[in-house]
Amino acid sequence: MITLEKIVSLAKRRGIIYPGSDIYGGLANTYDYGPVGVEILRNIKNVWWKFFVQGMDNIVGLDASIISHQKIWEASGHTSGFADAMVDCKNCRSRFRADHLIENQKEDLKVEGLTVEKLSDLIKKFHVKCPNCKKEEWTAVRKFNLLFPVNLGIVEGDKSLAYLRGETAQGIFINFKNIVDSTRVKLPFGIAQIGKSFRNEITLGNFIFRTIEFEQGEIEYFFDPKAENWEKVFEVWKKTMWSFVTKILSVDEKKLRWREHSQEERSFYSTRTEDLEYKFPFGFKELWGLAYRTDYDLKQHMEVSGVDLTIDDPNTGEKITPHVIEPAVGINRLLLMLLMDSYHEDGERVVLKLDPRLAAYKAAVFPLLANKPDLVKKARLIYDDLKEDLNVVWDDRGNIGKRYFAQDEIGTPYCITVDFQSLEDDTVTIRDRDTAKQERIKIGDLGNTLKSKLS
Repeated sequence: MITLEKIVSLAKRRGIIYPGSDIYGGLANTYDYGPVGVEILRNIKNVWWKFFVQGMDNIVGLDASIISHQKIWEASGHTSGFADAMVDCKNCRSRFRADHLIENQKEDLKVEGLTVEKLSDLIKKFHVKCPNCKKEEWTAVRKFNLLFPVNLGIVEGDKSLAYLRGETAQGIFINFKNIVDSTRVKLPFGIAQIGKSFRNEITLGNFIFRTIEFEQGEIEYFFDPKAENWEKVFEVWKKTMWSFVTKILSVDEKKLRWREHSQEERSFYSTRTEDLEYKFPFGFKELWGLAYRTDYDLKQHMEVSGVDLTIDDPNTGEKITPHVIEPAVGINRLLLMLLMDSYHEDGERVVLKLDPRLAAYKAAVFPLLANKPDLVKKARLIYDDLKEDLNVVWDDRGNIGKRYFAQDEIGTPYCITVDFQSLEDDTVTIRDRDTAKQERIKIGDLGNTLKSKLS
């Protein structure tokens, strides 16, 4: 059985994910990505970018600033409406999100978006106890803004206040005119961005599922509401997102489902929102959100900034304020999903059966014995040659069996071993991660063989 504890243990043991500020006792809801994790994370971002930006004719990219003007978040409504309902335990003084407390006890109940009064009533009704001290002594539920304020030292007074972005979307909206003026985009088109966002929120501790610093892959897809039916556009994006997760990431579709947000649950800017959910060990939870934001954001920024963010219809000359469909995914959640979905226990060994495109290393190269110079020299030549085209890793620690197990645990698809026969006939063994079967091939054929297997 796959548990969150097994994934957390594997992640730290094999250099995938570490607790943040670990040598100082950790910092709640922060994590660092190790040598293996950073490679998998980069591969996820690369396949996302290749699929949605480089693979589509009408999507362009952007990388906007993480720190942004306070007016952006006033215009977007985040300084007034971007808040979570929090409640404090009077006994141990721990703070929790009220909706998470209730949902953790009543898994089939969705309470996100309810008023603080209703949440307080539900905590009393279900006799929710503090996860830390097991007491039932709560303060009233209160709202806390999630934005991180930043004071710029180079500016004096109130103008020094800025914010770490709470979402990547606003950087796209405020650059809408820049992109329209500097490129040849025509409606419908999308602007995509991958980058860090920050939310000062309390979590239930489900590892990297919800953290205060996280990476988003977000697209704002702009279209003329008179020319296109938003519901049809919405359905096209649902199919596209499903295809990416099941075909590109090779995730088991039996563990996926769509869930529509209730009116109370939807964000203040959304007319319709659906979540693509994955069945984590802690239940079905949001992986990827799809929202119809109408023209809310562009209109808000036009009103506050005074800048025209319309686009001219090339046929009629009419000014259009485009509407927006937004698919937004947490890249870190994609990683957590992949760790869960690819985790297999096969007898004594643990195997991450990652799609080779996503694996940190495409192959590992071993000398059979680390204390035999001839074996090491030949293995090094193979390693250096393969590294020209593929991300491969060198491993000469311990016995060969332990090396195989270590590479299985991080998802390396193939292991190449140089042994004494290699010195005689220029062949090596290549071992398959998923089947553990080995075959001998000529060193001269190794590069093409690996490329063929990986493709």
